[in-house]
This record gives sequence, structure tokens and C-alpha cells, in this order.
Amino acid sequence: MLEQLYLWRTLGILNQRILKSTVATRLTLFIGRYGNESSWCSVTITLTYYSGEVRRYYPDFYIKVREKFGDIAKYIIEVKPKKQTQPPNEKNKRTASYRNAALTYAKNQTKWSAAREYCEDRQMNFLILTEDHLGV
Repeated sequence: MLEQLYLWRTLGILNQRILKSTVATRLTLFIGRYGNESSWCSVTITLTYYSGEVRRYYPDFYIKVREKFGDIAKYIIEVKPKKQTQPPNEKNKRTASYRNAALTYAKNQTKWSAAREYCEDRQMNFLILTEDHLGV
């Protein structure tokens, strides 16, 4: 899994991170509250899924957190705008923006289904976080 590592940092070296959004930046700051009890990497895992053909999906984060009783919890986290996690408004079905939003939503659902299956097989957790979760 970590053979495809693009970036691995123990918390405290956040100035070298590669982040794609304000929400992702907020997530790293949130993780930082755990101090030495957590570590994270960005874009480390490649998942495959089928959507007409075999495709690749790169979740945003892989995080390990030491929990209250010493167990290590592993998470794959996807950071997305809330708008992309909900079905588009059907009242504008004839517009190009509706079609694009519907395609994005369907594509995300397919990717996230593959991620959930991957995590379930490996005793990991899959989370989708939006700006609402991180106060952006």
C-alpha cells in the first residue's frame, strides 16, 4: 500500500504538505491536535473501480490515529465540497450544469463504494469530509 507513497509526513512537518483545498488544509490542522498520536500521508493509495472500464481512484488522505486505549485506527479520507456529495437539484434537469453535477455525483458514488469495500476488507474506516465537517 505505501509503495505508491507520494508524501508521508509525521505531524509537525506540515509545512511540506501538498494540499488541494482549504478543506484539506483544515483537515491537517485538525489532525495536528493529536500531536504525536497520529500520522498522515496524502495520496498514498491507488484503488481501482469499474465504471464502463477499469479506472483508478486516489483518495486524499490515509491517516493513522492512536485511540484512547492504545489501538491504532486507520482511515482513508476523501475531502470534497458538500455540493459533490449530494444529488443535484432535479428542477433544472435540462441544463448542462445539472448534467455535469449528476455525472460528478454518480462518479463519486462509484469511487466511494470501491473505497468502502477496500476499507472493509482491511479493517479500516472510510470517511468523506466536507467544509461543514471542518468549519470552512
